[in-house]
Amino acid sequence: MKRLKLGMVGGGQGAFIGGVHRIAARLDNRWDLVAGALSSDPVRAQASADDLGLARSYTSYEDMAKAEAARDDGIDAVSIVTPNHMHAGPAIAFLNAGIHVICDKPLAATQDQADDIAHAVENARAKGTHFILTHNYTGYPLIRQARAMVARGDLGQIRVIQAEYAQDWLAQAPDPDNKQAAWRTDPARAGGGAIGDIGTHALNLASFVTGQRPAALAADLHSFVGGRMVDDNAHILLRMDGGARAMLWASQVAVGSENGLRLRIYGDKGGLEWGQENPNQMTFTRFGQPKQILTRGGAGTGPDWTRIPPGHPEGYLEGFATLYADAADLIAGTGDGALLPGIEAAMDGMWFIAACQASSAKDGVFISRGQ
Repeated sequence: MKRLKLGMVGGGQGAFIGGVHRIAARLDNRWDLVAGALSSDPVRAQASADDLGLARSYTSYEDMAKAEAARDDGIDAVSIVTPNHMHAGPAIAFLNAGIHVICDKPLAATQDQADDIAHAVENARAKGTHFILTHNYTGYPLIRQARAMVARGDLGQIRVIQAEYAQDWLAQAPDPDNKQAAWRTDPARAGGGAIGDIGTHALNLASFVTGQRPAALAADLHSFVGGRMVDDNAHILLRMDGGARAMLWASQVAVGSENGLRLRIYGDKGGLEWGQENPNQMTFTRFGQPKQILTRGGAGTGPDWTRIPPGHPEGYLEGFATLYADAADLIAGTGDGALLPGIEAAMDGMWFIAACQASSAKDGVFISRGQ
């Protein structure tokens, strides 16, 4: 199958998530990285391009969007892996240029930025240009299996959703030279703390699997580390639009937790439990019957969602790779992109961040959509 051409904005020397995206894009042999505006610093941008062997290095995303759109061999899509406050400019520029956009989450740092992106997405959609948000956990095989089971009615009517994402890497004030911590704890660049960085993942996972979106929430946000200007711990109650009640805990100060994303779903017929740190197993229980352990690669998990035989773990990088493979299918016209997070999921995440902040500021009152 012909490989598509990928560009990247951000992800230069010293960045974490850019390397993850590059590995994921290569994994299924669907993409060639051919161009980039890898840093806002021209010297670092060129050095980063040299490290990756990129012949087409740009000093700005504006120049890149214009030049690539004009080339006969221009990029098919761009991957945006900058900090949150720098998503809007490149996303809009490339969408307006008719180039598909694959953007890291959350969508933006402010609602105004998100609204501007959504407007550009709507205009681009009419021209066949796609926008994809990389909530990578939706690419895990057992998460897609869980979604299929819920849709099939295996759990019955969904009543209760428990989602949590616990880490400990920000339990103390980080080293000032820690680039990843610096922008994630800056409200101007991040927009939200734990709720934006990892809480949006937990929310997205709950909605992706159950098909229910948040209708209202009440939040208690707190920052335990002195001087920190964003939340580092959040407890949230959610009322979902399908009638389920949910609880979400997001923390980056939970000492002993590394990447503890966990989802539990309970219906009137059965329940599911899954944890990201052991992503190749999921527990399914029918009411009144013994627990079943479902494994990745087992019967019913979908051949398109796995790459290697059962018992060989797949996880974080492969989840991203599944999204890139699905994006390639969508752009090439061989897939419908039904499982890809798009602008709706992105705007849900933005509402979630803003509603959590508004609720917590009012001592945990419920905030409803449209309020």
